[in-house]
Amino acid sequence: MSVGVVRETAEGERRVALVPKVVATLVGKGVPVTVESGAGVEALIPDDAYVEAGATIGDPYAADVVLRVSPPSDAEIARLRRGQKLIGFLAPRNADTKIGALKDAGVEAYAVEAIPRISRAQVMDALSSQANVSGYKSVIVAADKSTRFFPMLTTAAGTVKPATVLVLGVGVAGLQALATAKRLGARTTGYDVRPEVAEQVRSVGAQWLDLGIDAAGEGGYARELTDEERAKQQQALEDAIKGFDIVITTALVPGRPAPRLVTAAAVEGMKPGSVVVDLAGETGGNCELTEPGQTVVKHDVTITSPLNLPATMPEHASELYSKNLQALIELMLDENGAIAPDFDDEVIAAACVTGSPTTNSEVKA
Repeated sequence: MSVGVVRETAEGERRVALVPKVVATLVGKGVPVTVESGAGVEALIPDDAYVEAGATIGDPYAADVVLRVSPPSDAEIARLRRGQKLIGFLAPRNADTKIGALKDAGVEAYAVEAIPRISRAQVMDALSSQANVSGYKSVIVAADKSTRFFPMLTTAAGTVKPATVLVLGVGVAGLQALATAKRLGARTTGYDVRPEVAEQVRSVGAQWLDLGIDAAGEGGYARELTDEERAKQQQALEDAIKGFDIVITTALVPGRPAPRLVTAAAVEGMKPGSVVVDLAGETGGNCELTEPGQTVVKHDVTITSPLNLPATMPEHASELYSKNLQALIELMLDENGAIAPDFDDEVIAAACVTGSPTTNSEVKA
C-alpha cells in the first residue's frame, strides 16, 4: 500500500493532510508516502521536512490511497483512477457535492465527516479535531472585533467589568469557545437544545442558559425543532441575547440549513459595540443578519462569519487532522500491512461514501 498527499487548491485552504511526524510513523510501518511538491508550504512545512521524514516528493495521484483536506475539484477528480481510494473532507451532504463525480469515476471515497461519533472512533474524528480549532479561534476573532476587554481589569483609573459571552450550540466547537473565553477572563454562558450537555457547560466554568427545550437527536447532533419549539426558542433567546457583549454561534443540523437563533430584533437590542461571531456561515448562518464570509455592522453591532477557521491555524489544525487520518489508515491495514478495508467495521462502512461493496457503490445521503 502507498499513500499520496496532495497540495490543496481550494481558495484559502492552508492545511495539509499529513505532517512529517505522521509521515515518519507510516513509513516506519512500511507504508510508502509520496507528497506533492509544496503540499505543506501554506502550513509552513517545506518539502525538505517531508524528505527527512522518509517521504518522496512526487505525484501523489500515483499512490493507492490519496489523502486531502478539502473536497477535490473536477480537475483533481479527473486525475484519480478507477478503484483508487480517496480520503478527506468530501462534503457528502452539500448541495454542490462532488460525490456523484467520484462515483462516476469509480473512486472508493471516504468522507471523514461521515465517521461515526463513537468512543473507539474518537481518534479518527476529524470533525471534532477541527471544531476544536474553530471554537478556539472564534473567541480570538470576537476579542479582536470587540470594543471592550474580556477580563475584569482593576486599575488606578477604575475597574472594568468582565465581558459577558454567550455561546449558542455546545458541541465540540462551543465547549472550546466557552473554555477559551473563560481563560480570557469573560463571564461565560452556554445554550443548547440538548439539555444533557448542561453538565459539560458547567465543567468548563460556564453557566447554563435553560430555555426548557429538549431537541436531542442522533449522533450527538440536535434534531430539527418543531414550529412551536422554534417560536418558543426564538422569543426566549431574543430576550436573553440582549444582555450579552459577545454571542458566538455554532449550531448545525446535518444536511439542513443552519437554524436561525439570532434574529435581527435580538441584534438591534444588543448594546452598541457588541459582537456576534457566526460559525455556521457555510450553511447559511445562525444569525439573521449574517453575510457568510463577511464582517458587517448592523445597529452598531459587529457581525462576522469567518469561513474555514481551521485553515487560519494551519500548523496545529494540520497536526490534529493528520493524526485523524493516520488512525483511519491504520484501521484499514491488515496484519501484513496491505490495505484491506473491513466493511463489516461500522467506522469504515460509515465513512465510505462511494465504491464500497456494502453500499453497492451507492452514494450515501
